[in-house]
This record gives sequence, structure tokens and C-alpha cells, in this order.
Amino acid sequence: MAQIIENLKGRRSIRLNTDDIINIVREYQNISLDACNYNEIRERLNKFELYLPEDLF
Repeated sequence: MAQIIENLKGRRSIRLNTDDIINIVREYQNISLDACNYNEIRERLNKFELYLPEDLF
């Protein structure tokens, strides 16, 4: 599960574990399947929303 890490300057970082990364890559592969070029992949990704569950430290 993605973890949001707050720092003292107000900027947040998101820590991803291996499962998070694999899920993102899997979604990318499913979305870009049969795409012919870079622009087609970008168009498909622009229509898709990806959400990660979060844990706040």
C-alpha cells in the first residue's frame, strides 16, 4: 500500500512497495495493449484514472 510521508517543509513523498509498482505496470500494459505508437498510448492514458490506496505516517 502506498504510504504518504510528510516532511517539515510541507512537501509530501509517496513510498510505493513492490506490489504497488507491479500493479501500475500491469495497468499500463492493459491500457496500452495493441497501441501502435506513443501518441496513441498517451491518448489512452489521458482518459484513464489510476488510484493508489494510501497510509499516512
